[in-house]
Amino acid sequence: MARRKGSGIELLASMPWPIGFALGIVAYLVIRYGIGWYFASTNNPILQGMGKPAATGIYAPLAWFVLVASWIGALASFLRRRHRRHLLETQTGLDSLRTMTWREFEMVVGEAFRRQGYVISEMGLGGADGGIDLILRKDGQVILAQCKQWKTQRVDVKVVREMFGLLVDHGAAAVKIVAIGEYTADARRFAEGKSIELINGETLLAMIRGRQKPMPAELAMAAIDTPEAIRLEPGPSQNPTCPKCGASMVKRLNHRTKDHFFGCTKYPSCRGTRTI
Repeated sequence: MARRKGSGIELLASMPWPIGFALGIVAYLVIRYGIGWYFASTNNPILQGMGKPAATGIYAPLAWFVLVASWIGALASFLRRRHRRHLLETQTGLDSLRTMTWREFEMVVGEAFRRQGYVISEMGLGGADGGIDLILRKDGQVILAQCKQWKTQRVDVKVVREMFGLLVDHGAAAVKIVAIGEYTADARRFAEGKSIELINGETLLAMIRGRQKPMPAELAMAAIDTPEAIRLEPGPSQNPTCPKCGASMVKRLNHRTKDHFFGCTKYPSCRGTRTI
């Protein structure tokens, strides 16, 4: 099952930072001034008595505590957002994805989906494995996602069945399972005809590259000297656009014919290709 947030600050840190910032101000005003005003305006003598101390500022320490706690959560959210962006922008290949921690892997996957226009709720980030890691929302639909940073083991049919069960239980529109490696034949057969998308390492890497910002010229020249950069194919900015949807394309390998071709970064929703 998915891991739950352990505190109110952690919950705020999972939200966009402006929300935590605004909630802190609202909570401060309500606790500092709203409670006393409400109690004083009632006809209940007991509540009116509680309202008199509020006018002297008795609730001020609590109001300041909630304000500071909310802003700490907002700051944590801001720093996490920067970290997610940095992680996605610095991914250069499957090797770099493999060397990340499971927590960073979930962050990168969530950021990649966020740049596709999804609103992301991070349900994981509290343990090395679980059920629902991300909840994606877009166009009124809810999609459940699970991240598998298994470096050697292929994702088997058991995992896909479990996620399909969660899809039914939650009434979600679809499920996405994201892995660095591949899926077993049984897993792929089970997913056929269902609202289950199996994203392997190659597809994930194409998705990440398609959402990375163009690298500044001076950084691109410096990256040429790194061993991993030499092994990589040209980035999306150097490749053609998809003839079907206009998105960027990446160089791929047909494992059956061993021929290279350009494929759309929005695969499998778009299957546009170009020959090399």
